[in-house]
Amino acid sequence: MRRRTFLAGATGVSVGLLAGCLGGSSPSDFDVGMSANAFEPREFEVSVGGTVVWANNGSRSHSVTAYESGIPADAEYFASGDFDSESAARDGYWDGEGVIDAGEQYEHTFEVPGDYEYFCVPHEGGGMVGTIVVRE
Repeated sequence: MRRRTFLAGATGVSVGLLAGCLGGSSPSDFDVGMSANAFEPREFEVSVGGTVVWANNGSRSHSVTAYESGIPADAEYFASGDFDSESAARDGYWDGEGVIDAGEQYEHTFEVPGDYEYFCVPHEGGGMVGTIVVRE
C-alpha cells in the first residue's frame, strides 16, 4: 500500500512539472512580470546594452511607460507602443495603443547607465510603478 501511495504522489508531481514545461510563461521567459497592480520585481538591474522583457502574466491590460523626468538625460525614451514622449504614451493608451494584454510581452534595450522609473498608465494611481537600474 505504501508503494502505491508513493507512486501516485510521484506521478502527480511529474505531471505537474511537465505541465509547467508545456505551456504558459515561466519566470525564465521574462525579467519583470505584471500582475493585477504590480510589476514583479518592482526593481530590476541590468547591464548597459541589456534587454529587459516585461510579460503580462495577469488578466488585466497594462502598459510599460517611462517617466520622462525619471530617466537619464541622454537616454532614449521608452514605452510600450514605441511612443516618443510620456504624454503621447498616456494619450495613446486610452486610444488602444501601447496596450500589453494578458500573455503579451514588451522589451526594451538600455544603452545608458542610470535609474529608469516607469509606470503602468491605467494602474499608476494604484502604485504600479517600477525601476530599472542600468549598471556599467
